[in-house]
Amino acid sequence: MLETLSNKLQKILKSLSGYGRVSERHLDETMHEIRNALLDADVHYQVAKAFVERVRKRALGQEVMESLTPVQQIIRVVRDELVDLLGGTDPRALHFSKTLPSVFLLAGLQGSGKTTTAAKLGFWLSRNNHTPLLMSVDVYRPAAL
Repeated sequence: MLETLSNKLQKILKSLSGYGRVSERHLDETMHEIRNALLDADVHYQVAKAFVERVRKRALGQEVMESLTPVQQIIRVVRDELVDLLGGTDPRALHFSKTLPSVFLLAGLQGSGKTTTAAKLGFWLSRNNHTPLLMSVDVYRPAAL
C-alpha cells in the first residue's frame, strides 16, 4: 500500500519537473492530486486535508533556497510533512514499559504489509537489545489455507 502511494506521489511531483517556476495554480493542482492519492491509500480525509493545507502553507510561505529549484522545494516540503505525519525522524520514539511487556498492535487491510512490518519491527527491536515476541492473531488468513 505504501509502495502504491509512493509511486503516485513520485508521478505527481515528477509532473512539476518541467517548469522553471511553480505557480499557485500548479501548486493547487498538485495538492489536489496529493490529497486524492492519500485518500486512495485509505488515509482519513481529515488527515489528508490537514496534510495538504500544511504543505500548501509551507510551500507558499517559503522563499526558494538558492540551491533548490521551486519544484525541489515543494518536494522537500512534502517529504518533511510526511516525515512529521508518520512520527518524525527519532527512531527511539517508541516508549517501553520498565515492568510490563510493551504491546504493539498492527491493524490494516489484507495484503497491506502488516506481517512484513511486524517482522521488520521485531528485527529492529532485537538489534536494539529487546526481546520481541510475534503473535499472529488473524481471524481469517486466506493465504494460509
